[in-house]
Amino acid sequence: MPEQRKRQLLNRPFNGPSVISLLLAVLASVWIAISFLLISKPMFRWTAAAIAASLVVTAIIVYSRRHQSISFQKYHTTIVETLLQSEVLPLAVLNQSGVIIEVNEASSRALGYQREELLGEPVSRLVEPGSRPLLLDTLEQTMLGETKQANINITHRSGFPLELQVVCSPMVQDNEVIGSVMISQDLSDRKRNVERIRYMAYYDDMTGLPNRTLFQMKLTETLARAKEEDRVVGICYLDLDRFKLVNASFGREFGDMLLMQVAERLNRNLTENDFAARMEGDEFALLFYSIESDLHLLDQSRLLLKVIEEPYELSGFPLHITASIGSVTNRNGEDDGYTLIKKADMALVKVKESGKNDCLLHSESWSNSSLERLTLQHEMYRAIQRNEFVLHYQPQYDLESGVMVGVEALVRWNHPLKGVMPPGSFIPLAEESGMIVQIGDWVLEEACRQNKAWQNAGLPAMPVSVNLSIRQFVQNDLASKVSSVLQKTGLDAKYLDLEITESMTMDVGHVSRCLLDLTDLGVNISVDDFGTGYSSFHYLKNFPIDRLKIDRSFVRDIQQDPGDAEIVAAIIAMAHNLNIQVIAEGVENEEQMQFLRKHNCDEMQGYYWSPPVTSDNIEEMLAPGAN
Repeated sequence: MPEQRKRQLLNRPFNGPSVISLLLAVLASVWIAISFLLISKPMFRWTAAAIAASLVVTAIIVYSRRHQSISFQKYHTTIVETLLQSEVLPLAVLNQSGVIIEVNEASSRALGYQREELLGEPVSRLVEPGSRPLLLDTLEQTMLGETKQANINITHRSGFPLELQVVCSPMVQDNEVIGSVMISQDLSDRKRNVERIRYMAYYDDMTGLPNRTLFQMKLTETLARAKEEDRVVGICYLDLDRFKLVNASFGREFGDMLLMQVAERLNRNLTENDFAARMEGDEFALLFYSIESDLHLLDQSRLLLKVIEEPYELSGFPLHITASIGSVTNRNGEDDGYTLIKKADMALVKVKESGKNDCLLHSESWSNSSLERLTLQHEMYRAIQRNEFVLHYQPQYDLESGVMVGVEALVRWNHPLKGVMPPGSFIPLAEESGMIVQIGDWVLEEACRQNKAWQNAGLPAMPVSVNLSIRQFVQNDLASKVSSVLQKTGLDAKYLDLEITESMTMDVGHVSRCLLDLTDLGVNISVDDFGTGYSSFHYLKNFPIDRLKIDRSFVRDIQQDPGDAEIVAAIIAMAHNLNIQVIAEGVENEEQMQFLRKHNCDEMQGYYWSPPVTSDNIEEMLAPGAN
């Protein structure tokens, strides 16, 4: 054997686990051989075999553990290098004196120093004076073999403070602590994130004002304190008038700039205990902690209106806006924060409805109109599903002969609790909510069906008038919808008269297309409530209109008001010159009828000859021999 090979073998470290594994395996083999040669009883033989198997398993376990240990030891250097190059977990190695002997990339980046600048420096030099005693105590405990954790403040190289959570673990060699390993985590980022989340939860990101959630919390606390101190608390709920016009005219960036300026003005004159918040959109709320009286709160509201009215300048463009304010106090001790905000909002709605740019104090005498409207809207939706709507028909008469020449279909709501409700009590809400389209579609089909049923029963054929809402009229498929209803009911188009209002004629292009499509079907067109809108004579000349309906407000006063009488006479003469028929509505007495006859009005309808009646009543009135 070569001399070099001998030296390698002699210098190879003793591999204890391998030798032990080999000895156990040999012992197991010998044990099996002896047991099968010398032991004759099968039971003892298998017992010896089991012992031998245990020895073999033990040998395998010892060998595999030794193999794993060797495999892991191969990675020690790689693991250390990876940790020292890591940019994720800040790590520093300190000697027994607390001097830095190694740092990784993450530590250098977190502290703002180069690695070479940190090596050989005491770690305490980086720590702020207030945290040095805690750090030194932590390192002393680590030198005694304990792993310690502490929160310390360190100054970044650029000068801003950092709060770090450090864990110091002893570094042991030959049962002696030779230094420590310090692992750190930046708590500043975590705290900043927590603060940011808290800010987003309770503050408006654009204006910097508290949001609705924080305002509600503050209001609840203030009400409890005011109750203990017997103070009057006031709330102002503010909404900018026509703010959407600013967004539509100049863009949302201008709108946001305006909201920020409004927020700054609302905070100007607030005391330490007062509170302003942005609730949503262009709505703000203010909480006044100490109010002397209701009049004092109104004075505060008027002061706010003046502050809002001061001119604005947005990117060099001068702007003037107004606001509306609803106010309430905590006079009613039973009211909680949510109730007070609701009442202030109710007062705000009333201000907006009455013309805006004003303030109003809530009155306990008001009914909860908002809740009533919401309830009615829900009931109306159910009424459509349950077929609770019915049609009444008001006869229309030829003024010369006195013969019934048509009927107007008028919708009624047969409410299960309130009874029959007139259209004025629910149609405005239906228009606002959009449900008027569903109701209008039902009215159109039911009126056509009923008219065809009268004709099938042998009654005189005559047109039925149906009012179109503006929401129906602006639909692009109105003509096709009407055509579908006529086909479904079998009614001839000449027996359907559609009534539109003057306000619908403002969009000339759409009106022309829509009316031409309808008249192509053979449907008649009437202008309802003529004289109350903005129709131009040019429209009447160029649109395919068959009939004008003079509004009842003119007919009612033709006896007392010469001006109304002249208007009615002029409308009749003008319409006839344009070959348009005229019908007057709201005729209630003989004198009104005689005036209309004198001026050659074609038709009339009103309570004088018949109020709106059911379909059965119409059948009786049209039956042969009826008066």
